[in-house]
Amino acid sequence: MTDRTTFAETLHRLRRPLALTHAGMVAERAARAFWPLWTVLSLTLALLMLGVQDTLAVEAVWGIGAVLGLGALAALIWGVLRFRWPAREEALLRLDASLTGRPLQTLRDTQAVGAGDMGSETLWQAHQRRMAKRAEGAKAVEPDLRVSSRDVFGLRFIALALLAVALLFGSFWRVGSVAGMAPGAGAALAAGPTWEGWVEPPLYTGMPVLYMADQNGTIAAPEGSKVTLRLYGEVGALTVDQTVGPAQEDPAAPSQSFTMEQDGQITITGHGGESWTVALKADAAPTVSVTGPAEASTRGEFKLPFAAQDDYGIEGGEAVITLNLDAVDRRYGLAIEPEAREDIRLPMVLPISGDRSNFTETIIEDLSEHPWANMPVKVTITAQDAAGQEGTSESYETTLSSRRFFDPLAAALIEQRRDLLWNRDNDRRIVQVLKAVSWKPEGLFRSDTVYLRLRVLMRRMDTVTRYASLNDEQVEEMSQALWDLALLIEDGDLDDARERLQRAQERLSEAMKNGASDEEIARLMQELRDATQDYMRQLSREAAEEGEQMGEELSAEQMENAMRLNQDDLQRMMDRIQELMEQGRMAEAEQALQELQQMMENMRVTQGQGGDQQSPGQQAMEGLSETLREQQGLSDQAFRDLQDRFNPNSQQGEGQQSQGQGGEQGQSQQPGQQQGQNQGNQQGEGQGSNPGQRNQAQNGQGDSNAQGGSDQQSLADRQQALRDELNRQRGNLPGMGGQAGDAARDALDRAERAMRGAEDALRNEDLAEAIDRQSEAMEALRDGLRNMGEAMAEEQRQQQGQQGQANGNAGGEQNDPLGRNAGTNGDMGNQRDMLQGEDVYRRALELEEELRRRSGDRQRPAIERDYLRRLLDRF
Repeated sequence: MTDRTTFAETLHRLRRPLALTHAGMVAERAARAFWPLWTVLSLTLALLMLGVQDTLAVEAVWGIGAVLGLGALAALIWGVLRFRWPAREEALLRLDASLTGRPLQTLRDTQAVGAGDMGSETLWQAHQRRMAKRAEGAKAVEPDLRVSSRDVFGLRFIALALLAVALLFGSFWRVGSVAGMAPGAGAALAAGPTWEGWVEPPLYTGMPVLYMADQNGTIAAPEGSKVTLRLYGEVGALTVDQTVGPAQEDPAAPSQSFTMEQDGQITITGHGGESWTVALKADAAPTVSVTGPAEASTRGEFKLPFAAQDDYGIEGGEAVITLNLDAVDRRYGLAIEPEAREDIRLPMVLPISGDRSNFTETIIEDLSEHPWANMPVKVTITAQDAAGQEGTSESYETTLSSRRFFDPLAAALIEQRRDLLWNRDNDRRIVQVLKAVSWKPEGLFRSDTVYLRLRVLMRRMDTVTRYASLNDEQVEEMSQALWDLALLIEDGDLDDARERLQRAQERLSEAMKNGASDEEIARLMQELRDATQDYMRQLSREAAEEGEQMGEELSAEQMENAMRLNQDDLQRMMDRIQELMEQGRMAEAEQALQELQQMMENMRVTQGQGGDQQSPGQQAMEGLSETLREQQGLSDQAFRDLQDRFNPNSQQGEGQQSQGQGGEQGQSQQPGQQQGQNQGNQQGEGQGSNPGQRNQAQNGQGDSNAQGGSDQQSLADRQQALRDELNRQRGNLPGMGGQAGDAARDALDRAERAMRGAEDALRNEDLAEAIDRQSEAMEALRDGLRNMGEAMAEEQRQQQGQQGQANGNAGGEQNDPLGRNAGTNGDMGNQRDMLQGEDVYRRALELEEELRRRSGDRQRPAIERDYLRRLLDRF
């Protein structure tokens, strides 16, 4: 076999890859030569499909067409000049270059050295066979169609993007409309359409576009639909007459559009014209109405359900709330005319998803702090559709439901806040009411913080309103202060489980009396359940901690007379209370609630029988409590001096009233102050406080309350003595670790700095600044006391460690004072085997005698004897 025979056979086997490589080279050179041409053609086709020719004047269309035509011609000439048809040899060389060792070129070579030598020829033939075998694996070479090096501005991509948009949103039918713009093209268009038209309903209706040629003489569309007409052929050959919208300026214009506003006719006159009768569907105005009574949510939010309807959907709206002045009970602070106030405007609540043509929603807004809260109002809801039409509901008279305050003191403050916002001329009346409320604070205020804040607010309002009227900023500030104070009284400090339980019971009782709603009753009932559980846990912890401190168990007599209630007992009682309230038997429910309160009080008294000994930490807290009371008395004296300075004429009248109040407070003290004095005496004996400094501050306070100041000792000296006492107490604090201990020390440091500032202000005769610093000192002392209690509780829990389960009672079954089985081995009994018949009266007499005997036993704790006396007074 010769070399050329081998090469020919190899080319025959490679004819397909070679042909594909040749075609790729043709496409590659065509793309590089003619890319400007297909760019211009793509741009022209995109513009025609998008209907640009229908929106421009004929002259502009011809101008653009001429430019594009010249550009296409130039691109064609430029491509023809640059295009070269690839030869077969070029394709063969490209295919050979893609193979390793260029086997095709080797097959075409001849032996130049060693011809005639058998060994040399044998070697050459073997090499040829190896190259032929390698050439058989040849594949077509892919062409390089990239022209980025030639189209540096990316013009081809712009044209392709426009063409893609035209394919999606355009139509090939619009390409033919350009033929009607050519001179003498009427004959060519004789067989095609001479006009086109579309009816486009408003977008908000969601209805499809109507092609007028498909309508059989009648067009039914929504009001406000837009008609677009295109007239082809000679201008004036076709005209449009219509009575559904505004008259056109030129009925023969090739492009016309108008909005249909009424029923009527649309007629195209001329060759191939047509006529339609138009029946418009009117867009009705939206309707909205209130579907249920307004009420307050469990969080005190105003809730008003409503329903809205519209043909095509509601786009927005609002609820306007105005004061129903005719329905207001014009008494007390509401007797005078109210100040002008803007209406409340709440945005309409719309569905997030779904159909808005017919829906029901609820307007929810927290308006508890608004001056019209819980007052009669009128609500008007307005809905608006996409066409701008509005629908208004009937005026709905209701109460602006909001948060209700069940604590009597909190409700009184909220009422005064309402009167202040009603008209600021009620300021003097509000001051008088606040003075009457705080005249005898014993048993009314749960904490000194509430009492002090009310006194400070009352004094400031009294001082400001005595000589001038309140401005807008002062009204806003004082109304906010009254609101915050009412919240503090109503909600209180939830850290103390017993206070929380008592507050929940009182609020539920007030809700029963005031006819609260079912949601409010359910919310207050849940608060009572939670508070009861917290109180039970707190009693368990205190009992365990007290047992560890005392190192002994309760005596048999105490165990016999203790009230034993487990969680099931409490749950049954609360379920019974809720059942009675749901049945409307409020009197029985209130009686059951009183029984629950009595049982919880019995548990508290039993818990308090563990002993009277106090730890160093408790003694330190009692000493700080005494310091807090003395600081409060000093602040009261500073305020009276400031009041006398601005109003010396009222010193004789109001000063005597203050003296009477101060003298009465000197006997009854602030809430819890009598107990604080007893604790202060114990602290003085157990901790060894400085009697000179303590008596010095106390004597100074008593003299200032009675006489308005002492000649031997000024307010600044008394403040200094009180600060020295605080420093001494800080030095004697027991070791407290953890975050709560650090917070307690920081709070006492702040109290010392505030006292120093008050002392400096008093020496500079700046009583207003001194009162502010004294208030800061009292707040810091309260924070310190709270943090000390947390630190002591944490320390006791750490010392207690892992505690085993308490041993049960050694005796057999025992009965509680009501005759129930108390259980054995620490287990709770049940409510069976209650005393019946004459045994009830006999047992009642025995209990009364036992109560009288124990109430006269001086060896029992004072808290137990006080409780027993209250029982005897009640029954």
